[in-house]
This record gives sequence, C-alpha cells and structure tokens, in this order.
Amino acid sequence: MTFLRHSGRRDSLGRRGAAAFAVASVVLALTAPSADATDPRGPRTSSAGCDTARGAVVDSLGVLTQRHGLAGAAVEVVDGRCGTWRAARGVADLGTGRPMNATDRLRIASVSKTFVATVVVQLAAEGRVGLDAPVERYLPGLIRGNGHDGRTITVRQLLQHTSGIADHMKAFTNRPVNEWRYRHFEPRELIATALELPRPDKKWHYSTTNTLIAGLIVEKVTGRGVEAEVTRRIIKPLGLRDTYWPGDDIRIRGPHSRSYFAGADAPDGTRPPRVDGTEWNVTLGGAGGALVSTPSDVNRFFGALFGGKLLPARWLAEMKRTVPADPERLWPGARYGLALVGSALECGGWWWGHGGTTPGGHQALGAVGPGGRSISLALNEVPGTAQAEEDFRAVVSTAFCAGRIERTDRSNRTAHVKETP
Repeated sequence: MTFLRHSGRRDSLGRRGAAAFAVASVVLALTAPSADATDPRGPRTSSAGCDTARGAVVDSLGVLTQRHGLAGAAVEVVDGRCGTWRAARGVADLGTGRPMNATDRLRIASVSKTFVATVVVQLAAEGRVGLDAPVERYLPGLIRGNGHDGRTITVRQLLQHTSGIADHMKAFTNRPVNEWRYRHFEPRELIATALELPRPDKKWHYSTTNTLIAGLIVEKVTGRGVEAEVTRRIIKPLGLRDTYWPGDDIRIRGPHSRSYFAGADAPDGTRPPRVDGTEWNVTLGGAGGALVSTPSDVNRFFGALFGGKLLPARWLAEMKRTVPADPERLWPGARYGLALVGSALECGGWWWGHGGTTPGGHQALGAVGPGGRSISLALNEVPGTAQAEEDFRAVVSTAFCAGRIERTDRSNRTAHVKETP
C-alpha cells in the first residue's frame, strides 16, 4: 500500500528490485501491443498536437512492457481539447494472454489516501474537524508510547505524513508473504504495531498508518466507518460504479487485470519467476490502500476534486499546501500536501495527484495537470528497477507535455517549473 518509490532497495515483499530484466522472446510475445477503443464520452480530435500526444503516450507504455518486460500497462487521458482516449500495452492475464485494457478494475492502493483525505477536509470545511487540532481531541489515548503523543500530533500532520509515526507496513516486509497475505487486520491493531516500530529519522515519512488514524477520526466524527463515509460522499455522488471497498473479499469483482509480483531472488542476470498476487486481503492497507477502481473512475475523481465538485476552492488550497517529500521515497523535487503529490513538469506547470502500489503487483496513479488534462495509469506488475520506475513516471510527463504548444519565452517556462506549490 505504498506510494511510488525507487526500487533499488528491498521492496514490500523483501526481494531485491535491482535484479536484471532480461526480456525473453516469450515475454515479448506476451507484451504485444493492444489498444482500447476511444471513450464515447468525449470527441476524438485529430489535431496534430493531439495525435502527437497520443502517439508519444502509447510509445511510453511500450517502453514499460517491452524494454522492462512488465506484464501490462494501460492509460486513460481526459482532455478538453483532445477528448477522452485510452490505450494499453501487454497483457492483463499471463495465463490466457488476454490483452491489457484501461477499463479493467485494479487495486489502486494508496490512491485511496486521497479519497480519505478529501472526506477529512470536507469535514473541516463543515467545521467538524480542525486540521490543526490534535489527534487527541478525537481519539483520546490512542497515540501513546515510544515517544508518540496524540496531544502534539495534528490532523494535518497525519494527512501530510509529518506526524513522526512509522509505517506499520514495515513490520511485514521480511515476513513470509503467505503468513499475512490472507489475514484480516483491524486498524487499531495495525496502529499499535506502528507505534512499536522505531521512530522515523526524517521530518517527512510516508506512513499508511497515518491514514488509518485519519479514518478513525472520520468514524468518530460522523458515526459511520470511513469506508461508508467515502462511499456516501464521493463514490456514489460521482457515479464511480467500478470503485468499491472490498473488505475481506480477497477477489476483485467484475472484469479486472491479474496482478503479478516477483518471487524468490533469482541468480544474477535472470528474471525472478512471477507470482500471481491478484487474490489478497487488503485490510492490511485499510483506509490507506484498499480501494478497487478503474482508470476511468480515478480520472473522474481527480477531475471532480480539482473541478470544485468536492471541495470549495479555499479547502482545495489547503490540500495543495505542501512540504518537501523525501526524494528517496518519491523523487527529487516532489512535494506533498494533504494526500496530494505535486511535481513540476519540464514543459511548465505542475501535475497534482497520487499513486500507489500493492504488494500483489497492481500499481496505479491519477493526476491532473495544466489546463485540466488528467491521466490515470494502471500496471499489473510493479516496476522492478529504478529505471523502470522512472520510465513509469515518464508516461505521466509525456501525457502532460507531448503535443503542448511550446512557449516562446523559455525563461518564463524555466521560472514556472522552479516555483513551488
């Protein structure tokens, strides 16, 4: 239930992400190009800029499946000028060879955090939660011990990952996967686990535990579980028909891509065997990582958030108040607000959104860029090297920058890139 990160050190399943990806001919055969039909919700403009953008994005997906050997990659792009369109490369199911597509459901992992944070900020806008109020006000006695004190940690710090609370996921990284893969976990159980872990040594420390605590605050204030409140306030009003909380159901309902993670370490120069990670009890991530959705629903959510349908402008601005993120966890220059990542684009401006990775292999990202263009990405295998992760992020940059009219004043563009949100 992590967000994107470099893969050079051990990942959430304990393998070394630096294993070489020698893409054999059978893998290339399985990653043959496929493309989805144009979404009927929007017109497909055939301007040169739109065609350039589509071609560049499709090529960047091919880098992931062919050069890096990932099973499948899909994207949906929504743009006022170019319409809504989808593309995919590779396969959704290695067993059947079914092509990857952008309409399949997948586990969106930490993109769930932005849904939860939006509800918390809605409650703040209603005067029911104070962003700068201590956690103790809502959950007395919960955050205690090992140097932690809920009287000195604010709601904002939870959503911003500056609370100083460790990530409970760290307690599982070196344990056998099947020991915890199918288990049910309660939020308070996981929070207690996190409080016993060593305290982070950096001011900004990404922790899914923070969102579990925020979820309990929602429950305390509203009298309904955070899953029910996110459904009531966001999922149903926006008509996100493919988005739901799975609870203890280890399967994904409806059409979905399989997901894959690398098995035990393999000899140098060879690819570790893939393991099917589709079936999983994601109560381990809970409010911070359990949602199932589609690229289309993720785009609709971020479009509504930045389009003013979920929060007044003043409160969306609160979500966009950022601090520098740890570049080792995200990437250099990334900034973090209230469950929102801000990242500068080389072509000018910023993209805003969030991503996430499940232990089982699904990886998702949703973002909105300049001019309101939005992109939602889906992988069914986690990039295994730092270069593959970088090329995954390059799909986002390509989607926002390819086909844009170049500015005549490069100095203005450079200054815009360097500004901080």
